[in-house]
Amino acid sequence: MELKTDFTLDAKGLACPMPIVKTKKTIKDLEAGQVLEIQATDKGSKADLQAWAKSSGHQYLGTIEEDDVLKHYVRKASDEEEQDKEHPNVVSNEDLETVRLGEDSLLLDVRETAEYAFEHIPEAHSIPLGELDERIEELDRTKNVYVVCRTGSRSDLAAQKLTDKGFENVYNVVPGMSGWSGETKSLNQ
Repeated sequence: MELKTDFTLDAKGLACPMPIVKTKKTIKDLEAGQVLEIQATDKGSKADLQAWAKSSGHQYLGTIEEDDVLKHYVRKASDEEEQDKEHPNVVSNEDLETVRLGEDSLLLDVRETAEYAFEHIPEAHSIPLGELDERIEELDRTKNVYVVCRTGSRSDLAAQKLTDKGFENVYNVVPGMSGWSGETKSLNQ
């Protein structure tokens, strides 16, 4: 799976605290929800970026090591936690856990590909929200569609879109991956 990012920051050869300093400057220019790839060679940058992302409210997605380069992925914070949910059919993570393996269930993950790659529910089909209109025919209209994102906001928008396009049994999963404690997979598995 190709990890789609919105911007790549070259911090190779820089020692602490410079990867964080450059990341702070770069992420200011990104829009909420965009994914930044930070390429670094400083082995301490993983712990530094994890701690910085957590303290600043951004989402640390994960790190891939290729040769001597650490590729860190951070998603810029958005206000999605505060957005009102409008889709009427909502299920909890616990409800999803009981139905996700059913033959009549389709689990749709609408997070960005980098978010999905680092952690997703094994049965989930990945279509980022921004690609849903053009890829909607990949989905089986006869199934119960359970839509998941990080907090339930993007999945709410996706559930509304699917309903508007004629899907009959669509459910928004709340709180989504931010509260998921069930089985997950990642690109390392």
